[in-house]
Amino acid sequence: MSASIHVVTGAYGYSGKYITRRLLAERKTVRTITNSLHREDPFDGRVKAFPLSFDQPDKLVDALCGASVLYNTYWVRFNQPEFRHSVAVENTKILFQAAKTAGVERIIHVSITNPSEESPLEYFRGKAILERNLRESGLSYAILRPTVLFGREDILINNIAWILRQFPIFGVFGDGNYRLQPMFVDDLARLAVREGERRQNVVIDAIGPETFTYRELVQVIARCIGKERPIVSIPDWLGYAVGWCLGKVLKDVVITREEIEGLRANLLYTNSPPAGDTRLSDWCREYADTLGIRYASELARRKDRETSYEKISSP
Repeated sequence: MSASIHVVTGAYGYSGKYITRRLLAERKTVRTITNSLHREDPFDGRVKAFPLSFDQPDKLVDALCGASVLYNTYWVRFNQPEFRHSVAVENTKILFQAAKTAGVERIIHVSITNPSEESPLEYFRGKAILERNLRESGLSYAILRPTVLFGREDILINNIAWILRQFPIFGVFGDGNYRLQPMFVDDLARLAVREGERRQNVVIDAIGPETFTYRELVQVIARCIGKERPIVSIPDWLGYAVGWCLGKVLKDVVITREEIEGLRANLLYTNSPPAGDTRLSDWCREYADTLGIRYASELARRKDRETSYEKISSP
């Protein structure tokens, strides 16, 4: 097993980078398939990169040939003209089929908590469709269902801190009492690598050891960075409108209607036991001096395919 090849999607990005680091630390041979072939390489050439050629499945098969495990982190956060959930679903199906054709033994697939094919939210519905597709593929699998991931390249936690630093008040949608269970990205990577060594089919809620209401989450971040603000309840439409206006200034999508609905529906909360050990409250204190200093832009990351995530911020 130790001499086998492991393939990670998006090794130069966020969660894929942490998975790759752990695999390299265990002396695995690692490849990546990525849309950002020219992004800064954090691995000093130790990882061979191939393109995510969804329109040329044979090239995906070539990239996966000889691999025992595929770690799939590929997805899109929201719909844009250049990338859409529906396209991501079809692309991922192509990737799964390529893995099967190439003889990959196992897929570690990053999903989301509470996916459902009946969900009115396309994000959660698409994730559920892919889970079923993987289960029916005949391949060995581990499906990991994180809620919110946090780490130095994170967007949500960082941008909450950025807003707290920039504005005198912070608005939460409704009462703010819907819950989240943030998971440290390296804890997810450890879980993924552990499951890569196994062959039992499993579905794991990848949640952290702390549960917060959204209001509590903001309060914890505010205390850690020394920017405690009045937290006010606002209607969903007003929160979306403020986010839309802020996004125009930042040239990004700050929040989507679906993200608001998913939060409000408690879809980022489960009754499962924690799968990670790192407490967000401890991590925020450790990185308080840098957390939220710069705005983290999703669209800037997709536009700039050369700079590392840590160095990209909105204009």
